[in-house]
Amino acid sequence: MLLLAGFVIIALAIGLLALATRPDTAGGVNRSLELAQGGGTVAATPEVEEEPFVDRLLKPLLHRSQGLAMSLSPNGSSTRVRALLDRAGNPKRWPVERVFAVKGALMFIGPIFTLIMMGLSVTSVFAAAAAGAAMFFLPDLLIYNTAAKRAEQTTRSLGDALDMLCVCVEAGQGFDSALIQVARNVKGPIAEEFARVISEIQIGKPRSEAFMALSNRLRTTEVRNFVTALVQADKMGLPIAGVLREQTASMRMARRQRAEAKAQQVTVKILFPLLFCIFPVIFIIVLGPGAITMVDVFSKR
Repeated sequence: MLLLAGFVIIALAIGLLALATRPDTAGGVNRSLELAQGGGTVAATPEVEEEPFVDRLLKPLLHRSQGLAMSLSPNGSSTRVRALLDRAGNPKRWPVERVFAVKGALMFIGPIFTLIMMGLSVTSVFAAAAAGAAMFFLPDLLIYNTAAKRAEQTTRSLGDALDMLCVCVEAGQGFDSALIQVARNVKGPIAEEFARVISEIQIGKPRSEAFMALSNRLRTTEVRNFVTALVQADKMGLPIAGVLREQTASMRMARRQRAEAKAQQVTVKILFPLLFCIFPVIFIIVLGPGAITMVDVFSKR
């Protein structure tokens, strides 16, 4: 019976997550960016179809869980989650509303599953409360982890993107055209961010504000230095090609220093595997036969 109830809880959690991850149309800035890229045309509204029974059943639950999660969250949580989603690349299937809906749903699913597995006791009640708190903050942790990995990928690919950008500008292309070329030919998060910058500029946002928004989204030292130099050059009227050349050289130097720093950390990182994994095996192989022989000799006496 308990196993059956556990399967029911797991199925409910999977259904909620499946409904939360259904594709959704973009809204706000994302919708404006899509219109700008599509030439300002709006697609015809599709015919309204009747929703499946599972969606009609789970959508009110998600709506209520969203309201509960937002009421339990401190003030400014929506802004913080939205900033985390910006740093994570704004996944289309995870707007702020769905994040809070999943947080509220997991806050109930975690304690119920814990009580089913552990039974009803004082220890299980405390464990259920801890599980509810942990599951409530689990989406925030996952989004933060995704944002951190994306920032690291951006730092790795920024040097190649700046090299291509500098080559395109020195070849005679305009800066916006060079950004478009980089966004088309370079893979990774930096290409997506450059494409978003171009789209924001096309819908009327000043170039300096678009690049400052890029710096606020990524929050890495390399991107911040690049954006600061670019904005200052734009304000003072300096040639972009020279600024890009200097930024490319400094980016190569930073990448070389970062590689040297990681190489120096190898000796420290390999110390613990060496002490706890390799040395014991070597001691067993070298000293094991001698220890066995000594035990046999002393045991005969």
